[in-house]
Amino acid sequence: MVEAGVAGWVLTLGCPGGQAGRSPCSLQDLKSVGLGISVQRSPGVFFTLVVGRGQGEIIGGQEAQPHSRPYMAFLIIERGNNTFLCGGFLVAKNFVLTAAHCKGDKITVTLGAHNIREREESQQVIVVDHQYPHLDYDKEPHNNDIMLLKLAERAKLNRWVKTINLPHTKKKVKPGTKCSVAGWGRTEAENNLTLATTLQEVDVEVLEDDECISRHYNTFTMMCVGDPEKGKDSAKGDSGGPLVCGKTAQGIVSWGSYCPPGVYTRVSTFITWIQETMRRLQP
Repeated sequence: MVEAGVAGWVLTLGCPGGQAGRSPCSLQDLKSVGLGISVQRSPGVFFTLVVGRGQGEIIGGQEAQPHSRPYMAFLIIERGNNTFLCGGFLVAKNFVLTAAHCKGDKITVTLGAHNIREREESQQVIVVDHQYPHLDYDKEPHNNDIMLLKLAERAKLNRWVKTINLPHTKKKVKPGTKCSVAGWGRTEAENNLTLATTLQEVDVEVLEDDECISRHYNTFTMMCVGDPEKGKDSAKGDSGGPLVCGKTAQGIVSWGSYCPPGVYTRVSTFITWIQETMRRLQP
């Protein structure tokens, strides 16, 4: 068992029992299309982690320089009797962008974090007031996997907490472009229990759509990203986090297999929706 704290919580991490002759943690052949890390509540202050089906860990990366990505958001999602962890990013003082599959009954956002195991003075913990997943989000193929979270109060922008730029409408990132992704998800593709406590990052490359073509892949709303030769990508726990190219959030960690490449939501496709939704909801 592995313990990790989240904004003062303590999580006890483990794997569920095996099924159909499969070893308890043998999940490598499953398609990763849901929330990255699910924590099933048990009596008392401890929680038992059940490895879910989801994209979102940093594979082949390293620890980020503390607070070098001030737009990053750490999401604790409560859904029924379960708790899930996702990533996200601040796009306005009172809005966080994330993946639609990170929707829950209640979401708490931590901004300005580096080590989620500690209560850092830089952290701002804000409850989500409203969740706005894209109306055309399709759960099975994860098409239109994007959601805006309206915060109950405005974030205080400072050196630890800042917004990130969004791309121009429908402008595609060229294959071969070097980008990066960051998050607090697991750090080893072969070890479902290695959950990062400090922000991890990895450099990745935008690939040709053909590298990800499947019956679920949509070239208009999705991006193919990773480095299958070097084993670099995001995965469990980083769902909803940003793909950053230059200084712009071009993608959102969405889904994929347990090996690179992964599929990201193409943010430029949804700029009009993002702007109109935020404008409509601003007080």
